[in-house]
Amino acid sequence: MKKGTGKSVDAGSRSGGQSRVVSRNLKETKSTKSDALLRGLKLLSEYYSLGLNDVPLSKDLKDLEEEAIRHAAVLKQIKKKNEAIGQVSRELTRVENILEKYKNDKEALIQILLDIQEQSHWLPKPALMWVSEKLGVPLAQIYHIGTFYKAFSLVPRGRHLVQVCLGTACQVRGGPRTLDRVKAVLNISPGETDSEQKFSLMTVNCLGCCALGPVIAIDEDFYSNPSVKQLKQIVASYK
Repeated sequence: MKKGTGKSVDAGSRSGGQSRVVSRNLKETKSTKSDALLRGLKLLSEYYSLGLNDVPLSKDLKDLEEEAIRHAAVLKQIKKKNEAIGQVSRELTRVENILEKYKNDKEALIQILLDIQEQSHWLPKPALMWVSEKLGVPLAQIYHIGTFYKAFSLVPRGRHLVQVCLGTACQVRGGPRTLDRVKAVLNISPGETDSEQKFSLMTVNCLGCCALGPVIAIDEDFYSNPSVKQLKQIVASYK
């Protein structure tokens, strides 16, 4: 009996918690319960009219939903499920525009991926899943292209690439100390991208300007032995 009572209280607690969440969401959207129910019915009607309750489509939709959550995690963003799904939906709409630009021609696959790379600064998995579906190209084949060409990145990159030279000339002139300053200012390590997707950091063996060493490059701009104060000013100028 006690055990059964415990379950009943737990279920009630969960129900009460869900009610509070619904109530809070309604207040945030300035909607009444009847507004939400009516909107829900309209969405359900559209859901069934599109055949999304069919097993294959339902599974594909669920896969995209789960990928939206993973996508936010990869970007180091904490989002509510609806926000994460909304973000991926907007990104896939932009991918759809790129595909239409090339008339869904699988022969233009590399150029399509280049456009996605330019747009997002990397090749997100939801985008690759969408390209695979629309062009009828196996996802594994698209991943092969993404790893084969250096122009592509399968991990997030910032809008600006920061490179710190650790070649011999820069190394002996204090390259490692310069790297430490850059890491401190950007709060990321080599191979990482900041949470706002603004900067990606990497080390290189030569930037072709040894006389300036130790040197860093941000996109096409070069800076010789910047101090922490100078780095903060430089970084701010790119924001």
